[in-house]
Amino acid sequence: MPEQASAGRHDDQGWGTAVSPQQRTDEEASGVIFDSSDGTAAPVSPPRRRRHPVRTTLIIATAVALATAGGVAATGALGGEGDEPAATAPSGPERTAAVERRTLTRSETVDGTLGYGEPDTLQAPGGSRSGTLTQLPGEGDVIKRGESVYSVDQQQVPLLYGGAPLYRALSSGSEGDDVELLEKNLAALGYTGFTVDEEFTAGTAEAVQEWQDDLGREETGKVAPGDAVVASGARRVAEVKALIGAPPSGPVLTWTGTERMVSVDLDTTYEDLVKKGTKATVELPDGNSADAKVTEVGNAATAKPEEGDSGSGSSDEATLPVELSVPDQKKLGRYQAAPVEVTLAADTRKDVLAVPVAALVARKGGGYAVQAVAAGSVEHRPVEVGLFANGMVEISGDGITEGLKVGIPR
Repeated sequence: MPEQASAGRHDDQGWGTAVSPQQRTDEEASGVIFDSSDGTAAPVSPPRRRRHPVRTTLIIATAVALATAGGVAATGALGGEGDEPAATAPSGPERTAAVERRTLTRSETVDGTLGYGEPDTLQAPGGSRSGTLTQLPGEGDVIKRGESVYSVDQQQVPLLYGGAPLYRALSSGSEGDDVELLEKNLAALGYTGFTVDEEFTAGTAEAVQEWQDDLGREETGKVAPGDAVVASGARRVAEVKALIGAPPSGPVLTWTGTERMVSVDLDTTYEDLVKKGTKATVELPDGNSADAKVTEVGNAATAKPEEGDSGSGSSDEATLPVELSVPDQKKLGRYQAAPVEVTLAADTRKDVLAVPVAALVARKGGGYAVQAVAAGSVEHRPVEVGLFANGMVEISGDGITEGLKVGIPR
């Protein structure tokens, strides 16, 4: 190529721009000659000068200058002595929160069912007992100690409290735990003249005769296995199975305890949340709530697939049967059965320092820090994390004190 094609010019700061042959031609036509020996331009003849290239250069230079000035102003990078103050960058996070000293409780809310629990079936005594059922309770009836559960041939079969059924005939001279159970119930019903122990004495026999008279039964002074029904306490009739006029055999009724309780089929994922004594809160359909406590934790069981189910999915997930008592039954209102929400309080940490979880900043290499905001500056301080609960997290570490302001990153 000709040498003039690679000729160039330099500005005052040394930045180079290439000059094309066409530009050289234009300069000659405009009366400006480029001197390659010292990089200067010399005027030739002033008449009829054309300065379009120079005007273009001035326009470009002006645009660059304006763009540069705009960028500097936008970033606030320039300080100066002008009348307008320079913009400054934010000195800290837009949102902050104070480190709090509080109690954290980890909890989980699950679905539950309010009711009287799973009913038990009462079987009429087997053997050679004959007769006809002449009285049965109604569904929902509550039967207490000494009251009739049902009647056979107009003779009442009362309820006694205890842990084991009457399994043999008791009379004077009998000894054992079942004798003590009988005597405890007779004493609770107001009968006297005997000592509550494991011996069936003449005094016990006299008390039994008085009891039988009050029940409208034959006064034998002896007690046979079918003469009374034993349960752990008062019972509420859930369903009557037998019919009046039928013989006293087979299932007579189903019943439950008299206090309403909450049942939960708990996902085994939350198995660590429950044990006997775990506290909970029960929320009723009307929004009211009542305190509850775990009383029974069963063994994990897998639900049977429903008809038409392939056997995969949630039907195969194991659940844990959990029962909770509600000490203050009045707080349950008039609900007899209802779906409820149960909030299990699994873990509690008292008097700890805590911040919103959003205040945590992940550190390179692992662990967490918080942005401590103090005296107009921001400092990242490493922290150890503890319990996470309800959007808060327990933290500790050097320089972490109650009331310290920490940033909430976007």
